This record gives sequence, C-alpha cells and structure tokens, in this order.
Amino acid sequence: MILVTYHTLDGLALGVKTGRGILDVAAACRRLGCTGLPHGVNEVLGLGTEALEPLRHLVGRAEAHPDLFRAESELRLGPPVPRPGKIICVGLNYRAHAAESQMEEPEYPVLFSKFGNAVAGPGEEVALPAAAEQYDYEAELVVVMGRRAKGVPAEAALDYVLGYCNGNDLSARDLQTRTSQWLLGKSLDGFLPIGPYLATPEEVPDPQNLRIRLWLNGELRQDAHTRDMIFPVARLIAYISRYMTLEPGDIIATGTPEGVILGRPERDWLKPGDRVAVEIDGLGRLENTLVAGD
Repeated sequence: MILVTYHTLDGLALGVKTGRGILDVAAACRRLGCTGLPHGVNEVLGLGTEALEPLRHLVGRAEAHPDLFRAESELRLGPPVPRPGKIICVGLNYRAHAAESQMEEPEYPVLFSKFGNAVAGPGEEVALPAAAEQYDYEAELVVVMGRRAKGVPAEAALDYVLGYCNGNDLSARDLQTRTSQWLLGKSLDGFLPIGPYLATPEEVPDPQNLRIRLWLNGELRQDAHTRDMIFPVARLIAYISRYMTLEPGDIIATGTPEGVILGRPERDWLKPGDRVAVEIDGLGRLENTLVAGD
C-alpha cells in the first residue's frame, strides 16, 4: 500500500493511494465501519504494522463506493509522518559521501537527531534563516518504524518497518560545524521534508535495491544506489534498537550519498528561490522550494 496524508479544514487526514485515486480513510470508516482502526493520522501511525491489514480490508470494501476516492491532483499532501516520536539520522553512511566530506568511513553508525519542528511536507516552502549561509541538501531514504523494537537482530529487523519514504536532510553547514555536535545545523524549522508517499514493505521488498536521486533547479546533483550504504537498513535498526527502544512512528533517515554541495569544488550553497527534488524508486517525488527566512 501507499499511504498519504493531506490537508483538510480539520487538519491532516489519512489516505491510501490506489488506482482509483486517494481513498478517504475517515469517510470510508464512517460509511463502511472499520472496527479497531482509528481515523486519525497519528493514531493509525501509532498502531504501526497492526493497522495495515485493517486498511487493506477497508480499501477492498471501498472499491464499490467510488465517491470515497479523491483525485490526488486536487489534494495538498502533507508529511506522511507528521509527528514522529523520534527522528534518528545517520551520518556518513555512503562511502563516496564520506570521501567527499574528507572524513574517514565510520566503524559504527554515526547517529544524530532532528526534532519534530524540522518535519515538512511535499510542496511546502522551507525558510532559510539569515542566521546561516552555507545551506546544503541531502537526499535520503527514510525508514518509518511499525513495531516496538528493542534489541532486534538484523535478520529480523525489516519485519519491524511500517514503510519507507523520501527525505531531504537539509543542513546549515556553518552551524553544523560550529562545534563537534551537528544538531544546530540540522534541526532548523522545516529542515526535514519527507514524502509524498509512505510505501509499506510489500512495495519495497528490498530497501538496499533502490536508486536515489536529487535535482537542484532541474540539474541532477545526486544519483546513487542504496546498495552503497555502509550500514544497510537492517543493520541500522539492529544497532539503534540495541541502545534505545524504537516505537511505531519513529523515523530513521539513513544517510545521503555523494553529490552534496559540501563536496563540490565550487560550493554554490542553497539560496532563496532554489527548488530541490528527491526521488527514490517507488516513493514518488518530493519537491520543496526554498524561501528567505528571518
């Protein structure tokens, strides 16, 4: 399944992308009934993988009710995970990116965090504050957890995933490198656009077999493959869950490949008016325009 959120007068609503359009989950539940399946976006995400079978059943029953489906072109999509419990990011997880950053390949995953204020949706404008100058992009595969995970072995780790989406780990490099801790340059408002879709695992049978690309104003800047990760998704989940409990709705941004501005001979940092687009196989296209901030 492909899950989405979209804006309504009452806030974000949950939808399922199908060949007929976007199923309005709340409307379908009201008409057809869906015992055990909450209507709210965050409540469904909180159920994690337990929500998938009821959602599939609901989609099947809704096929006889075409008015429950809405044209995607008429909707303004939101972030597929509007309020993640934890945002765990992985640095230097592609060999070529470590090299272009002039840093050694890590022996262990390099983990840092973002906060909920950083989440932005597809099409949303992202402000570049005047407090920094060296703004950069980072296309990333984002993993959304679907089950409580503590001490999960790598061979079972993918069973704990709810789905996958595009992400752009926007960074203010001058703030990131001001101290040895990267947090400040990573957690500005809107600096983690995600979406437009959340693809459940049957749509992405192998997260290490995906092409990942990023365009800046139409110019292809990043073009790599998730098989080039130093630490694959399953190993990341196993490693992180050894030290902290992962919950449904937590997200892991798995690192960016080579091609960031930091690694270019001429560092043409992002500026207001720039448009950045990220595509990963099967996950749609995430586009955001950058604007001037305070």
